[in-house]
Amino acid sequence: MIKLDEHLTEQQQVRRDKLKELEQLGVDPFGSRFDRTHTSKMIFDEYDAFDHDTLLEMEHEVTIAGRIMRKRIQGKAGFLTLQDVDGQIQVYVRKDMIGDVAYEVFKLADLGDIIGISGLVFRTKTNELTIKAKVYTHLSKALRPLPDKWSGLQDVEEARRRRYVDLIVNEESKRIALTRPKIIRAFQRFFDGRGFVEVETPVLQPILGGATARPFITHHNALDMEFYLRIATELPLKKLIVGGLEKVYEIGRLFRNEGMDAKHNPEFTTVEAYQAYSDMEGMMDLVEDVLSYVTFEILGKYDINYQGKEISLKKGFKRISMTDSIKEVTGVDFKEVPSFDEAKEIAKKHHIKVEPHFTTGHIIEAFFDAFVEDKIVQPTFIMGHPTEISPLAKKNKQDPRFADRFELFIDGREYANAFSELNDPIDQKDRFLNQLKERELGNLEANEMDTDFIEALEYGLPPTGGLGIGIDRFAMLITDVNNIRDIILFPHMKHKETK
Repeated sequence: MIKLDEHLTEQQQVRRDKLKELEQLGVDPFGSRFDRTHTSKMIFDEYDAFDHDTLLEMEHEVTIAGRIMRKRIQGKAGFLTLQDVDGQIQVYVRKDMIGDVAYEVFKLADLGDIIGISGLVFRTKTNELTIKAKVYTHLSKALRPLPDKWSGLQDVEEARRRRYVDLIVNEESKRIALTRPKIIRAFQRFFDGRGFVEVETPVLQPILGGATARPFITHHNALDMEFYLRIATELPLKKLIVGGLEKVYEIGRLFRNEGMDAKHNPEFTTVEAYQAYSDMEGMMDLVEDVLSYVTFEILGKYDINYQGKEISLKKGFKRISMTDSIKEVTGVDFKEVPSFDEAKEIAKKHHIKVEPHFTTGHIIEAFFDAFVEDKIVQPTFIMGHPTEISPLAKKNKQDPRFADRFELFIDGREYANAFSELNDPIDQKDRFLNQLKERELGNLEANEMDTDFIEALEYGLPPTGGLGIGIDRFAMLITDVNNIRDIILFPHMKHKETK
């Protein structure tokens, strides 16, 4: 008996003991390369149309590999269920077909072990498509047992920590994991098809900018400089528009040192796109087009059921200003509020906390967050954000208190942010200076002064529209998932408490 660790469970110890037995049979417990001809799906696609007698006549041989999920032995024969990336298929194993040694290896096998099978496709008496094994190859020993097949991995926090186990035993988790990259590929096909160029911008940035968020800070030893992990890809992408690329996009990770909940993870994925000679209205059309396109590409329809709610992602989203949406719910019309003092009084009556750095614009945003956001179900463009909270967006020409900016909300969550990009370097510098004042008053999410970006604008940024879409949240919507940690394969978690 091999005794490696006194803290091993009985099951773990038994599996370690089998390592020696496999070696005595001349079998490497952790195997080597194995070439397969089919996956389970390929076999069903190719052979499911044939009946029992036809398959017997065909005598087609296939080679598959995967993990043992079920196993039963009756004397000199037995069945196992093999699982690969596409699904599961049954295998019939007979001693007289695979040989004495291989059959002993089969008998030693535990659930979770990885094997290879070469054999004939046939149908059992119950008409189940099955592989009759001719060659049984042990590939890798599983030293830990899988969760009980009836209860599975019930603790969702444990499933997120041990995603590798979750993917083995939970078909829904595997479906989500395989759907997410399809969603990203669909975004790429859309933007590529519209003539956008996919680019990469730095993750380490010396200046905090492009969004309002608290950053992660790190130190580069060789340069002896502090860097931020990027909170947005916006500013470098707009520099590329200055450089004449005209239509660019990037799908990449962003990092924000903020709270964690069902909607927020410290690192997440977005797509940002910028188009010269466009504006906020053009970006609305683009957001509608891309989200409806991706939805149909993945689901084959525009109407989805999300957490029991019927939601339509067909083009034609509702459009309403932020102030009008607040007026609809609360009766307060901030367009008619003449002063900050009056705005503060209204905030006090509605139990809205006014922070030291707040302006009227911040109060308007706080009202929207408190009273409107969670009431939105169908896709809705909220337009006309206060200029104070939109430091990179153009002011509206008719009412400069508000910016030519919108956010898309669906079922109480933000999915996209876009605007007519501010291309006036003088105005942009003033906005950055106002952001610095907010930082002094305690707003740790305010932007810093980016002199290099100002210089880039001085070379001339054409009128430009820009957008950002949260990939994780949209993937949650498409896959009917209610927690961002279930759409990210390796989410950040609190340290597991140990006894």
